[in-house]
Amino acid sequence: MAAATGRSWWHSSAQRREALEGYLWISPWVIGFLLFALGPMIASLYLSFTEYKIGGSPVWLGLENYIRAFSQDKLFWPSLNRTAYFAIATVGLGTVGSLLAAILLNQNARGRNFFRALYYLPSLTPVVALAILWQWLLQPQVGFVNYALYQMGIDGPGWLTSRQWAVPSLILISLWAGIGGGRMIIFLAGLQGVPQELYESAELDGASTLQRFFNITLPMISPVILFNVILGVIGSFSVFALAYVATDGGPNYATYFFVLHLYYNAFSYFQMGYASALAWVFFLIIFILSFVQIKFSDRWVYYEFS
Repeated sequence: MAAATGRSWWHSSAQRREALEGYLWISPWVIGFLLFALGPMIASLYLSFTEYKIGGSPVWLGLENYIRAFSQDKLFWPSLNRTAYFAIATVGLGTVGSLLAAILLNQNARGRNFFRALYYLPSLTPVVALAILWQWLLQPQVGFVNYALYQMGIDGPGWLTSRQWAVPSLILISLWAGIGGGRMIIFLAGLQGVPQELYESAELDGASTLQRFFNITLPMISPVILFNVILGVIGSFSVFALAYVATDGGPNYATYFFVLHLYYNAFSYFQMGYASALAWVFFLIIFILSFVQIKFSDRWVYYEFS
């Protein structure tokens, strides 16, 4: 009995020591999360109810910042609508484009690895370099794109200098860099996880290529599609650096997206309280969009183990 009690005490002591070691190993991440993520989030939530400028003291306003955003700020709704337009275009076209690229690169063809690397290279370009490169390519007078159009007898538009073409130009740049990036790699992994026996059985039953695609491929990779769409929505709504470097929100607010509006209020006008309110509105928008997508995913997403 005493021996059993001794073994129990030893096991309990060893488990406590193992748990302590585990906590010590994760403590840097926990401390970093508390100091640099959770702490600033709580502070920004408090500041969103105040009037606060750097160097001053917060003055409690209650809901005035949120009322101002929804009913008084003339740039709030246009910037949000502009961001939604950009997000719908880039997520829709980007998801379809990445899926088609993944299907193409999933074929057993010569040079497949070379083309995979070639498709992926644009996504490795830093966003600042990407914006500067395309500023030159889309320059109205000496840019390569308008020069190529001129050789075909077409007068190219102002692209980034035109209100009509500025957002479509940023969409084009985003798609060029994003279609062959991580989204395509995730689709490629999903396609390689589809059992080949399903295709073989369908082919024996006389199913065409399109029938196999819509009845086997799409249902089997639907969780991957959902994952890419959610990440795409979050990334597209967060567009900032591309517009900031390429157009600085212009011309005449044509590319003035929501995060740019938040940035300028915080770091140009130093209205940290109002910028915090904008940040929490942005957080709620992303949360609601993600929640809705997950909530209704069971209507079209096939979960193999459900």
